Amino acid sequence: MSTYPHVLIVDDEPDLAELYASWLPEDHIVETAHDGTTALERFGESVDVVLLDRRMPGLSGDEVLERIRERPTNCGVAMITAVDPDFDILELGFDAYLTKPVGKPDLRDVIDRLLRRSEYTETLRQFFMKLSKREALMAQKPLSELESDSRYQQLESEIETLRQESEAHMAELDGEDFEALFYRLDA
Repeated sequence: MSTYPHVLIVDDEPDLAELYASWLPEDHIVETAHDGTTALERFGESVDVVLLDRRMPGLSGDEVLERIRERPTNCGVAMITAVDPDFDILELGFDAYLTKPVGKPDLRDVIDRLLRRSEYTETLRQFFMKLSKREALMAQKPLSELESDSRYQQLESEIETLRQESEAHMAELDGEDFEALFYRLDA
C-alpha cells in the first residue's frame, strides 16, 4: 500500500463519482473514471481500493472486475451499484457489495475495511469475500430460497472450509473485523 491510500472510483454518473470522491479524507489519493475502459487504464499497482459501479455502458463493472482480478494485485474491490444482488454474484470476485444509494459513512467504512483487509493472508481475504457474498444474498433473498439453491449451499460449504483454514490466522484480525466476523458467522 502506498503512503496514502489510493482509491479509484468508477461510475458512469460523473456527478456521483465526484460526490464519492468529495467524501474521502484529504490523506487519500482519489481518481475517478466514468467508464470501464478508462478505469482499466487508470488501474495500476498503486491502487488500493476500487469502488466499482456494476451497470455501465461499454465494459460493465462485472467485466472490469474480472480484468482487475486477472492482474497480480492485492486491491480491494467494492461493488457499489443499483443492481440488487442475486445468485450471479457468487461468480464475481468482489470484496464488498453495497446497493445504492450509499451514504458517506457506509462508503468510508467499506474503504477502511478493505484497506485493513489488504494486510491479511489470502485465506482470510477469501473468507471475507465469501462472507460478503453471503451477506448480500441474505439481505435480498428469503431463507427458504437460499437453503434450496445448490450454489448457495456450495458457498456455505466454502465458508466453512475457509473458516477452518482461517483459525490459525485469526490473530491477524483487528477488533472491528473480529467482531464483524462473528456477527456474520452467527447470521
